[in-house]
Amino acid sequence: MNVLLLAGGLGTRLMPLTEHLPKPMAPVGNRPWLEHLIIHLREQGFERFVIAVKHHPDKIRDYFEDGSKWGVSIQYALETTLLGTAGAIKNAERYLDDEFVAINSDIVHEIEMKPLLDYHKSHGGMVTIGLTEVEDPTQFGVVEQDEQGKILRFVEKPSLKEAPSNRINAGIYIMNKRVLELIPAHREVSIERETFPMLIQQDAGVYGTLIQGYWADMGTKDRYRQIHWDLLDRKNGIAIPGEPRGEGIWVGKNSVIGSGTMIVPPVLIGDNVVIGERSVIGPYTVIGDNCRIADHVRCSETILWDGCVVNEGAILKNCIFGCGLEIGSRHILHEAIINRWGALQA
Repeated sequence: MNVLLLAGGLGTRLMPLTEHLPKPMAPVGNRPWLEHLIIHLREQGFERFVIAVKHHPDKIRDYFEDGSKWGVSIQYALETTLLGTAGAIKNAERYLDDEFVAINSDIVHEIEMKPLLDYHKSHGGMVTIGLTEVEDPTQFGVVEQDEQGKILRFVEKPSLKEAPSNRINAGIYIMNKRVLELIPAHREVSIERETFPMLIQQDAGVYGTLIQGYWADMGTKDRYRQIHWDLLDRKNGIAIPGEPRGEGIWVGKNSVIGSGTMIVPPVLIGDNVVIGERSVIGPYTVIGDNCRIADHVRCSETILWDGCVVNEGAILKNCIFGCGLEIGSRHILHEAIINRWGALQA
């Protein structure tokens, strides 16, 4: 059984961070999320992957190539136009096994796949959907099920009164390849609005079961931040690179912290980072590899991607900066989200 990783979306809700980057390549703990995901699935026995690509596909293909660096094999299914979830699966049809796993790659999770696979074998249906429970289901597609777990219908973004449950599609599917015969080719197809309702109507056997493990949608900037705060608080088991330096502080290789600088945990500092004197870093701060932070900087609740430069006296709070951004001296930024090359000068 191989795995299809759906990575072709535009990531519009995470703009401008994803303007020139596929959303699954956004760093989580200074490593692309898609890399974390492939490693997590490899550790559960999956070795063959297909990645559906559309938005800046070369960023994914150039990074992973054939997958051999990670001990897996990777093929790529290129979408020339946006196809939706079901359309993207159809577009990858020639690469897929008779039964396969499909995963929305912008969902950050640590799902144990074996219970999902066991459940799929037990019911004999065509599709198993991994489900998760949320407090507020009004922003998601909500499922109604019978006692055996068969899905009876989807309700898209219901009001609280109309929601039949608080169980939503977690973006993880096990599918029989025969399902793809029912998906039209070469056009955008919604899996929740078209494919699954059609299969339910035909009584093809669409089942759902609760997944086990950490699950978070990084589709918005607030959720992207929260995933990092969960990482720093160790609410998930996603690997943190670097050497522990006391409670809640991780520092990468060849990084230098100047005298008089205070690190307020939790903080993750990447490789080859230089931090000047008498700065205050943290709490809840992630600094990417090869960043340069000058003297007298204050940086809290902020995520810096690789190669950022923060000049003397700058104050950053609740910010996210893309790769290679430079902040001018004494610049004060609050809740700034920037992904432009160049320098912001005071």
